[in-house]
Amino acid sequence: MKSITVKQLAKQFNLEILAGNDELERLITKPRTHRPGLEFIGFFDFFPMEHVQVLGKKEIAYLHQLTHDERRSRIGNIVKYHPPCFIVTSEQEGLMYLTQFCNEEGIPLLRTKEPTSTFIEKYDAYMIKSLAPETAIHAVCVNIFGLGILIRGKSGIGKSEIAHTLIGRGHRLVADDIVVLKKLGPDTLLGTHNETNKEFLALRSVGLLNVVRLYGRKAFQEETRIALDIHLTEWEKDALNNELELETKTNDYMGVTIPTIEIQLQPGRDVVGLIEAAANNWYLKQQGYSAAEEFIQRLESDMENKGKTN
Repeated sequence: MKSITVKQLAKQFNLEILAGNDELERLITKPRTHRPGLEFIGFFDFFPMEHVQVLGKKEIAYLHQLTHDERRSRIGNIVKYHPPCFIVTSEQEGLMYLTQFCNEEGIPLLRTKEPTSTFIEKYDAYMIKSLAPETAIHAVCVNIFGLGILIRGKSGIGKSEIAHTLIGRGHRLVADDIVVLKKLGPDTLLGTHNETNKEFLALRSVGLLNVVRLYGRKAFQEETRIALDIHLTEWEKDALNNELELETKTNDYMGVTIPTIEIQLQPGRDVVGLIEAAANNWYLKQQGYSAAEEFIQRLESDMENKGKTN
């Protein structure tokens, strides 16, 4: 199971550490926060104890109006479950009692200047990506017309050269050679680099290029949602290459189904143009239009009209 430490979280969001300095290596394994409400009045049937607990103005205002004994009881009921940490938002003050209880139980207490809703939104987005299941594949990932595309094929077939030409046409490189895929949801697959290959493109006979240094920041993108999978293969002379393919072929990555297209390579063939056409055609299909379906409808209409005239 993937995880990050409270220390990493504090660094990422520039959080102030108020208590539990010796417990910053505690692991966070759940992507979303929880705001304790019912738990303060003793209802723990569905308490997500493995989640980071966020205390906004509403929660702190409630604790402030309790007596010392009531606060000890209400907070004590939560800290005994040892959540990864507490985070107080909106730079709220008057937290001596909370600091004391967290130090006693060895639970980190952190504070942010961010308002509650803003912090939770940023936290959830960051943690969903950080803790997402991931895998690495041999491919190139590019962003074409705002669309994330995987380009696969055996080593030496020309994936990186195609990516280089796409960059020259104004598209963006995400990752070359090794693409890290992250599953953000049942239908969402994110493509990114592995940090080591960030911004680099390897071209045979030329060497390693830093696309940002060569072509500017617009030539590179950190990550992209994968919408299309293109498999480059060698030309097969007797293969049927112009079938209509009404049923979309797909490939599966960690349970996420991605439409896939096979493009056969042949000298003189405009593969880059075909990839751009495939991207534009995907957009049209998302809008409910299929050129193949329209073509078949025309054929059927033609046959009906000829039948009526005979």
